[in-house]
Order: sequence, then structure tokens, then C-alpha cells
Amino acid sequence: MKIAGMIMAAAAALSIAGTSAALAQQPRTGMVTRIDRISGTITIRDMPEGTTGANTGAAAEEFKIQDGSRLNALHAGDRVTFAVNDTPGTKTITKIDKTDAVTKIEKK
Repeated sequence: MKIAGMIMAAAAALSIAGTSAALAQQPRTGMVTRIDRISGTITIRDMPEGTTGANTGAAAEEFKIQDGSRLNALHAGDRVTFAVNDTPGTKTITKIDKTDAVTKIEKK
């Protein structure tokens, strides 16, 4: 009976770890505030979804970037969507793309 309980606990722990890894890969949006091409880091301020509090945003965070050549196309002030791999002690951007600053609205 103890072995069955240990197996269930291990399965639950793996399930939680898989869920947190999936959450870390959720696409985020933000604005580039600083780029350090020499160290391969970028600072991004998260932008909230919608318009409520759109000017406030969250605190800026610094990230390592997996592919340093991606920094060449980015500049401070660019809006980006990105995915982060959060390993203990290091947040690394695995995917980053520029987004349009203005959302287009279709008229019907």
C-alpha cells in the first residue's frame, strides 16, 4: 500500500512540474526598454492585455536570449511577443517577434 501511495505522489508531482513548464512557455507581450547585444540580454516591460491600465505595465525584467542574432532586429521601444523558459536562476527567451504597435480594427 505504501508503494502505491508513493507512485501516486510521484505522478502528481510530475503532473504539476509539467503544468508549470507549460505555463512558462505561454506567449507574453511587452515593450523592449533596453538591449545589451554584448552580453546577449534584453530588458522587457510586460504590457497588460486590453486597455485598462495600458500605460502602467509591470516592472521591467531582464532576460537572456537564446539566439543572440535576434537582437539585431530589435530596438528600445519595440513591442514584442515572446516566450520564456524559466530555469532556476535564469530566464531565457526562446522565441521573440516584433508586433504592430497599433491594432487594426476592421469596419463592418
